[in-house]
Amino acid sequence: MLMKTHLAIGAFAALFFLQQVSHKSVFIVTILIASLLPDIDSGFSTFGRKKIFKLIQMFTKHRGLFHSFTFCIVFSIFLAFYFPIFAFPFFLGYALHLFADAWTIDGIRPFWPTKHVSKGKVRVGSPLEDVIFVIFCILNILALSFYIMQF
Repeated sequence: MLMKTHLAIGAFAALFFLQQVSHKSVFIVTILIASLLPDIDSGFSTFGRKKIFKLIQMFTKHRGLFHSFTFCIVFSIFLAFYFPIFAFPFFLGYALHLFADAWTIDGIRPFWPTKHVSKGKVRVGSPLEDVIFVIFCILNILALSFYIMQF
């Protein structure tokens, strides 16, 4: 999926849980960053274009280790021990990115290093992805309206 779709899905998750968290800005920012982070293994992604991630790309392939629940869970556990405020929003944003990419034709290897690939029918950048993006934008508007009406 494209960056805009991952952000729309991440924003919906952030809005969905927003009333239950105490550090709202940390929660939102962490989810949005984590929803883009799996693509650090691609030189074409927003984060992947940064020089700091070029070393990672030399040793991994796109949709390998960083597109797996193996990495998501291990890193979330690390955060839970050392930076607990970031653990849940990181897990949520990162896992939703993986779920979305699992619906694409390329799919993901959800439990790397196993060879099993989970994939669907959505082409990245296709009209179907545009529909998914628009649906989540509408859901975000509704969720934001609901959140604002609570106050």
